[in-house]
This record gives sequence, C-alpha cells and structure tokens, in this order.
Amino acid sequence: MERPLITLSYSLETIDEAAKQFWAAVQHYRVFAFSGEMGAGKTTFIHHLCDHLHVTDTVSSPTFALINEYHYTDAKGTGNIIYHLDWFRLRDSEEAFNAGMDECVDAARTGQATCFIEWPEKAEELLQLPYIHVRISTPGITERLMEVVLTGQ
Repeated sequence: MERPLITLSYSLETIDEAAKQFWAAVQHYRVFAFSGEMGAGKTTFIHHLCDHLHVTDTVSSPTFALINEYHYTDAKGTGNIIYHLDWFRLRDSEEAFNAGMDECVDAARTGQATCFIEWPEKAEELLQLPYIHVRISTPGITERLMEVVLTGQ
C-alpha cells in the first residue's frame, strides 16, 4: 500500500529549493528508495539534499564503492550518519547481504542512520516496510518530476 506525500517539479536551477521542500516533508523517515531511469538525477538530487543537510563529507556516487557514508549535525546538535547505497551493479539480494547493505538498512530502521538507496529494485527484499519511495522521471530535457510516496503503511 502506498500513500502519496509530495510531488515536486524542478530543474537544476531550482533543485536546492526542491531538496528543502522534500526534507521538510519526509525528515522523520530513515529509509529512502530512489528510482528512475539512468540519468534521471538520483545522485544529483541526493547530493543537493546532503548540501541542504550540511553534510561535512564529500558527496559522490557510490556506484563503484556501493556504500558511501556521510555525516551531518542536525538543528538539535545531534550527529547523524547517512548511508548512500547504489544497488545498480548488484545481481541479487544475496550479493547485497554479502556486501553488508542489510546492516545499513537495519541501522536506518532502528534510528541510528539514514539510508538513501539508488536502484532499490535490484534488492527489494532488503527494504523493510515502511519506507519512502522516491520516483524521479524526466518529462523534459531539463525538467524533473519527483513523486514521493510512503510505501507499506
């Protein structure tokens, strides 16, 4: 079962405002699954979202590393961890388990971290309900449409 939370239309020029609106709507959740075709801007949006959160680490695509870890301090002064996972190169869920990705998702589920997962369809079994599903589509060359839904609640 899915419940729509927010829909955003943005371009590269307005992506920072979109990241701010996104976070305001979903900041209480910890597991985020980002879907979209190759080149839709999943990593770019996550980078801008991390900028909004004042992440202190260099934000980059985890395509080859599979898992990147970032840190930021929230408005309450609490240190937080973000795991940025890219499941594109995974063959199946077993490979994700072997890489320790289930531990990252578990840390998010227990409130110890936040997970941003690209290409979640490659190992959907690791996504414990509920989670935020973020679908990014490209209605135009420079336009992006983001549909954000709560899945499993």
